[in-house]
Amino acid sequence: MRYADRGGLTAAGRVRRESVRVQATVLLEQGVKPPEVARRLRVSPKSGHQWHKLWREGGVEALASRGPGGSRCRLSPGCLDKLAVYLDRGRPRTAGWRTRYGPLPGWPR
Repeated sequence: MRYADRGGLTAAGRVRRESVRVQATVLLEQGVKPPEVARRLRVSPKSGHQWHKLWREGGVEALASRGPGGSRCRLSPGCLDKLAVYLDRGRPRTAGWRTRYGPLPGWPR
C-alpha cells in the first residue's frame, strides 16, 4: 500500500519514530539485548535486531533519520502541467453516463 506522504507518516510522526530509535541506541549502549529493546519500545523484534545491526556497524549516526522515504517523481515537467490541468477540471465524467442517466448528482453540468 502506498501513501501520499511516503510511508503514511507526517513530519511529526517521523520525529516520534526517530525519538524511538534514539531511545534504542541508549538501551543498546547499556547492553540490553535487541529482543528486550523491541519489547520495551513496543516495536517488532525485527526492528530491534535491525537497529542493533545498524548501531553496531555505524554507531548512533547510523540510526539517524535520512528524511522522508519514497522515490522521486519521474514525470517530466510537461506531464506534471498536463496532470494539474486535468485534476483542476474536477471529477471526469463520461458521455455515456450523461447520455443514459443525466448529470451526475451533486456535480455542476
